Amino acid sequence: MRQAGKVFKSSQLRKILVVVAVAAPVGGCGSAPSSTEGTGSSAAALTEDSEKHFNEPGNILIADQFNNRVIEINRKGHIIWHFGIGPNDVSAASIVGVNDAERVGTLTLMAGTGVPPGLEPKCKDGCADNRVILVDEDGRIVWQYGRFGVTGSGDNELNTPVQATYLPNKHVFITDQVNERIIDVSIATHKIVWQYGMTGITGTGFNQLNNPNAAELLENGHVLISDENNNRAIEVDRANKIVATFTAGGTLNGVAFASRLENGDTLITDSNNNRIVEVDKKDKIVWTYVTNTDPKSNPMMPLPTRAVRLANGDTLISDQFNHRVIEVNHAGQIVATYGNINAPGFGTTSTSSGLNAPYDAKVIDDFTGLTPPQGHDFD
Repeated sequence: MRQAGKVFKSSQLRKILVVVAVAAPVGGCGSAPSSTEGTGSSAAALTEDSEKHFNEPGNILIADQFNNRVIEINRKGHIIWHFGIGPNDVSAASIVGVNDAERVGTLTLMAGTGVPPGLEPKCKDGCADNRVILVDEDGRIVWQYGRFGVTGSGDNELNTPVQATYLPNKHVFITDQVNERIIDVSIATHKIVWQYGMTGITGTGFNQLNNPNAAELLENGHVLISDENNNRAIEVDRANKIVATFTAGGTLNGVAFASRLENGDTLITDSNNNRIVEVDKKDKIVWTYVTNTDPKSNPMMPLPTRAVRLANGDTLISDQFNHRVIEVNHAGQIVATYGNINAPGFGTTSTSSGLNAPYDAKVIDDFTGLTPPQGHDFD
């Protein structure tokens, strides 16, 4: 997505148009919720259900994008924990247009992308969030980079942060999309210590990106970047040299996410092709899952945004504009579904009431193919 005053890239504009067509209206910038559904504190809310346990390995953390919240669910789809008030609130009390979330110990790291122009009548130029935050179990922000509602590229400023990865050295990778860069930020100093991509410059040349969508730290110290509108995943070293490029034989269209698997393959979310592909070191496709084969699927393209391989061999997919998160096995069979296909919704107790454009989902304590966070103790 793009914020006010920026040109929308074609793939991002399509995503927005689909939401406008299917999502229920939400309130204006900073407005109070207009109904009882979604009211309440933005702080994490635990229930007393004996089957629900905060931060239990195997639970799923979901960035429920246009419900402006992050939720933790158990395998029955029951909501255990949340941050954000709901779709009617686009204030700093929620995480507006959240694209990404991961559990870091008992903390939750999330990226507030914001809402683009045209979706909020009371902030017609768009509702910027532009924060990456760490919150504790009670919903208190313990660390933040970027300022709510402020769009920029200067000190402590972001422009559409779409993803964040907590690093073992207590740094955070932030994919600062509209600033066309990946930045490595020290938690302790709030300083940028490394950057890939020239701020505000779009391209395919040395140290250039086009609408980056994610970055993961690899075991060899390199960085795997999802260079969305350049239709590639690139592996770069800390001297900003590209050491490997993955395009699935030139067939990718809109790389929303990429991760490196234990067997050396790379799992790629090929969003505009509505598929997930696994490619080997030679860029040959060795596994594929397509998300738009169901007759009930979004006819304008479901545009999946995140696929992560799980320890059990299944793949967890954020099927964004099918408004669901699905787990599929290696044979391509859906073994679990959260949300309702092509039907956005919002509920406070269960995903059976629906999700609204879930952008990211990860299983807690399962970092297969992902950067495992360490050193997350905060005083």
